[in-house]
Amino acid sequence: MRPRLERAGQSVLGALLLFHADTVALAQTPFYQGKTITIVQGTEPGGSSDAQTRALLPYLKKHIPGEPTIVSAYMPGGGGSKAANHVFKNVRADGLTIGRVGGGLVANAVLGEKSVLYDLSKFIYLGSPHSTYHWVFITRKEAGLKNIEALRSATGIRIGAQTVGHSNYFVGRLFALLIGFKDPKMVVGYSGTELDLALMRGEIDGRVNNPDTLTIRNAEWLAKGMIDILAIFEVPRGLKQPGFDRLPEIEEFAKSEREKKLLAMVRTFRQFGTPSFFPPGTPAEPVKILRAATAKMYSDPDFHKEYKKLVGEEPTPLLAEDMERAIKELPRDPEIVELFKKLNAAGPVPAR
Repeated sequence: MRPRLERAGQSVLGALLLFHADTVALAQTPFYQGKTITIVQGTEPGGSSDAQTRALLPYLKKHIPGEPTIVSAYMPGGGGSKAANHVFKNVRADGLTIGRVGGGLVANAVLGEKSVLYDLSKFIYLGSPHSTYHWVFITRKEAGLKNIEALRSATGIRIGAQTVGHSNYFVGRLFALLIGFKDPKMVVGYSGTELDLALMRGEIDGRVNNPDTLTIRNAEWLAKGMIDILAIFEVPRGLKQPGFDRLPEIEEFAKSEREKKLLAMVRTFRQFGTPSFFPPGTPAEPVKILRAATAKMYSDPDFHKEYKKLVGEEPTPLLAEDMERAIKELPRDPEIVELFKKLNAAGPVPAR
């Protein structure tokens, strides 16, 4: 009987060892292995925000242990509010859904827009690939608006923008207010590239744009002197851009603390870039993994090359901790919020 008992004992021991090995292997399996992460974007496919996401995907996957599948879903509407509301209220907080919404995420919440159903301070932030952004005000050469004095002397300058409430609408009106345009006219209803055509056809006199876009998409304009570049809005202030560093900065035209506070609020909105975030209640483990992966991605030189190739500019990352601090320090002065709303709405540019 002893050999039979010994064989039975060996079988039990073998089974225990196998069970232990399986348990250890299971414990060592990365959280995200074999899983799919969905990134809910608050925009249509094909735009600049989508290009940023496409630049992110392979490198985020690379730096997440287990290399999960990552896919995009699109939920445009409400300047990003529709996607943000969905992530805040509807998705499971299991670490498998990430929101990705532009600067409207912050601006809409601070401005108290009716479409906002989320609490900005309760999202769990992962970071943003860009935290700097410059706008320049340009006019077509034939308009004869070659300097600040000419802008102030002219009446009824036509400023092109996409829609009421779009960033290029608001910033165009902000330049008009602070520089001191006389009765400026906003002309809306264009896409970004259509604004270029409208400018060259003389349908509008000027518009705002990003210097990186000008140097890439509108290089011919610069080479042939087809436009005048008159002023710049730096985010953050003091960060100079080669080739545009001698332009007057918009804050030079501010006449009051009220106007300076407005500029500070707008800079904060823009520095958030296009943040990625988890819904409230997401467990600590996926938060820790994604924050670490995001930080590694931002320091990956291959990511920087791909981002510049697809987006047209260098990434300027903002990490999760910096985003949380900025949320706490965000200006929320009611008087400044009201001025922002007036500039962002239809109707005449408000009086100073």
